[in-house]
Amino acid sequence: MITQLTINNFAIVDQLLVDFTTGMTAITGETGAGKSIAIDALGLCLGNRSDASSIRSGADRVDISACFVLDDTPAAFSWLTENQLDEGNECILRRVINQDGRSKAFINGRAVPISQLKDLGQLLIQIHGQHEPQRLLRSDYQQLLLNHYMNERSLLSQMNQAYKQWKTACQTYQQYQTSRQEREAHIQLLQYQLKELNEFSPIEGEYQQIDEEYKRLSNSEQLIQLSQQSVMLLDEAEEYNVSNLLNSVKHTVQELSALDPTLSDICNLLEDASIQIKEASYELRHYSESLELDPARVMQLEQRLSKQIALARKHHVAPEALPELHQNLLAEFKQINQQDEQSEQLKADINKYHQVTLELASKLHQKRLAVSKTLAKKVTAIMHELSMPNGQFSIEIAYDENRLNEDGADQVTFLVTTNAGQLAQPLAKVASGGELSRIALAIQVLTAQKMDTPALIFDEIDVGISGSTAAKVGQLLRQLGQSTQVITVTHLPQVAGQANQHYFVSKETNGKQTSTDMQKLDEKGRINELARLLGGDKITNATLANAKELLII
Repeated sequence: MITQLTINNFAIVDQLLVDFTTGMTAITGETGAGKSIAIDALGLCLGNRSDASSIRSGADRVDISACFVLDDTPAAFSWLTENQLDEGNECILRRVINQDGRSKAFINGRAVPISQLKDLGQLLIQIHGQHEPQRLLRSDYQQLLLNHYMNERSLLSQMNQAYKQWKTACQTYQQYQTSRQEREAHIQLLQYQLKELNEFSPIEGEYQQIDEEYKRLSNSEQLIQLSQQSVMLLDEAEEYNVSNLLNSVKHTVQELSALDPTLSDICNLLEDASIQIKEASYELRHYSESLELDPARVMQLEQRLSKQIALARKHHVAPEALPELHQNLLAEFKQINQQDEQSEQLKADINKYHQVTLELASKLHQKRLAVSKTLAKKVTAIMHELSMPNGQFSIEIAYDENRLNEDGADQVTFLVTTNAGQLAQPLAKVASGGELSRIALAIQVLTAQKMDTPALIFDEIDVGISGSTAAKVGQLLRQLGQSTQVITVTHLPQVAGQANQHYFVSKETNGKQTSTDMQKLDEKGRINELARLLGGDKITNATLANAKELLII
């Protein structure tokens, strides 16, 4: 429950500190005094949208804090623990709004996104505004209220998740179908490209290898001629060859070294050179003998090279890269074919998720049917207590698989008859403003009893109600306050008199600025305020006596 609200520089509030306790708290005040300002400020603290216009004139920023105790709020406590924001048994929400319109949010002193403030706020407190009766006319809000009363969070969560899975599968298949034509065109291009490449079948490293072989074979005649000439010059020419000339020089140097031993190293060098010449001659002779003239092989290699160069040019790659391109295209073709095979799997996923979603929607339908009868009986009973003796309330639930959404496949319609002999019709066609307010209040009280939220705020939801009906409304709210903290902004003395605590909102001005204040009333103050609500500004002994009768201590 909420224990304290601190407001600084919000609207016409300078500084305000309000303490709340268990039970029912009433907030009253003159028209225009700002009775709803505290509720609006709390809404900002719970993550509502903000702007710089909410800052009090002359101030730098709005600063609002709300303190909650978590004894009766296990869902909020679990949320704080999961998000590592827990601080014992208390929780403090804070919102700061600057002049530039930007705002900061804090949970237990740690900065958080506004979205987290909203998520936690929904678990701590529920605010029902004065426009609640108008919202009650909408079918989606009627279904939301029935969901609250049904109190099947787990089943609703499963339904929401299953529906999202089904819709995601449908979107994935739709995207697949949309791109199918593009894939088919691409497959045709790949098939055309691969036809030539598969026929050619390029091999990694082949181009370098056959290029070298082609150059060697196409120049075989010249290679044989030049290598044989080299052999003749080195060792086989009859008159002059390198080997004979070297031997002649070697013998001469040997004679010199006999005269001068210091030349013996030169003899060794010439001997090594002679050996090297012999080996070079042998290798060249062997090379020339191994060469063959093979025009057929040359033509074969030339055709292979020409084809690879032509294909490489066609695909805008180097000839050496053609094998890699071939493998990449094969892999891409295989992947696209596998995507086509996924079509059946995608369809199977859609059917599977759709079936799960329908099963959960059917379960929700049965649950709603069951609880709707109970809720209708209880609302009807309260309508009788709220001066609608002939009123009958019922709930129509239409199941349609074509209406499937994250909340099931139901359309909920609240039906009512206010006079005997009338047929039940939708609320918008039958109920007057006052009747609608009473029905809305009855539903809110009943659904609130089923919700885990430990605090409820009603902001002038009793508009259009008066007399004995107002007294019954007050009794209902006080009764609700026995199990849930209730804070209500009201203009009805019959409602305020039922409260466990009573705050009075007043507005003062010094001629330059206006300020709103909120004071807790003692018993005497409450009697005077109830008398004011009964008789206006002129308080008489009669209104005071009436006020004493209304006050429940």
